[in-house]
Amino acid sequence: MKFKRASIVVIAIVLILIVFASVTLSSTREKIEQARADKEALQQQADALTQENAELEYQLEHSEDPALIEDIAREKLGLVKPGEKVFVDIND
Repeated sequence: MKFKRASIVVIAIVLILIVFASVTLSSTREKIEQARADKEALQQQADALTQENAELEYQLEHSEDPALIEDIAREKLGLVKPGEKVFVDIND
């Protein structure tokens, strides 16, 4: 009788340990997946900033180029040359 009782206790302890290990493993797996998603988002952010940095460096290197100055004036400031006609799309 003592042997059966001891084996039931051992089985219960083993089952509890298995459940605990499963819960811990599941929690750890979720944390790993979240960390991977965060890493991917940060990598995309870093790539975008690297590209923006390269564009800014190009503009800085060519800051005296009249064509670049004209492009910036047209695109960012909306300036036009005298006599040019400006068309505005009212659907936007």
